[in-house]
Amino acid sequence: MASVSELYDVGWEEMRDKLRKWREDTNRNSEQIVDVGEELICEHGSKLGDDIWIIYEQVMIAALDCSRDDLAWTCLQELKKQFPDSHRVKRLSGMRLEALERYEEASKHYDQILQDDPTNTAARKRKISILKAQGKMADAIRELNEYLEQFVGDQEAWHELSELYINEHDYGKAAFCLEELMMANPHNHLYCEQYAEVKYTQGGLENLELSRKYFAQALRLNNRNMRALFGLYMSASHIAASPKVSAKVKRDNVKYATWAASQINSAYKLAGRGTKENKCSVKTVEEMLESMQITMS
Repeated sequence: MASVSELYDVGWEEMRDKLRKWREDTNRNSEQIVDVGEELICEHGSKLGDDIWIIYEQVMIAALDCSRDDLAWTCLQELKKQFPDSHRVKRLSGMRLEALERYEEASKHYDQILQDDPTNTAARKRKISILKAQGKMADAIRELNEYLEQFVGDQEAWHELSELYINEHDYGKAAFCLEELMMANPHNHLYCEQYAEVKYTQGGLENLELSRKYFAQALRLNNRNMRALFGLYMSASHIAASPKVSAKVKRDNVKYATWAASQINSAYKLAGRGTKENKCSVKTVEEMLESMQITMS
């Protein structure tokens, strides 16, 4: 089998730079990282200088994703030799145990880290991930809430908590988490869209109106957000169909739904140019929108 360097006609410098680019972009394309990283470490490790250590870490995490425990173990051993007392390396050791489903041993690793450094957020998060892996969602939610009492500015944790609440169908608390995220990131269209989806799922006229507003805000921030466009159409259509709304509210929401439908059609027609498969997708969307059309009667 041809090596990566032979297959793509690249040198070790380009392979190193590619790994760096993936790290900076936080891409989790683990299979590619394993392919490039394994060859780089084995064939050109002596040329990498101090970059070798961050590459070992990157390749190890990717190897865990790909169930390559042999490669993960090799990287871990090299890191242990160089940094025997590092909490970061101890955390990597715990992650390997997690991948092997040795959760109690992994948790002890993290407890040792936290005993030395109670503010080590990465170790606390790994303990929560173990609870998730074991299916102990209530415990994971409790631990994450306790974590956020100390680290209230951790946006990643707020988002994770919102996902946990959604999985448990506790939409009110999920909405609260997303509100915290929107206050910290008012220009993030994805948070607006997710909040709108939660309010739509909760149902009721008041929540539907709030949902429509936040789908519209997500589109205002990113007019290419198709999920928000469909959400705007769905929420406006449901409001217009409600017998509880006034004639003016119904007219307004029919107008919003009509506009969203036209935008969806235009986007699919633009994307469907030239291919038979995409033209079929356009027809499917048109039929769906027509079947859900709201009239003024």
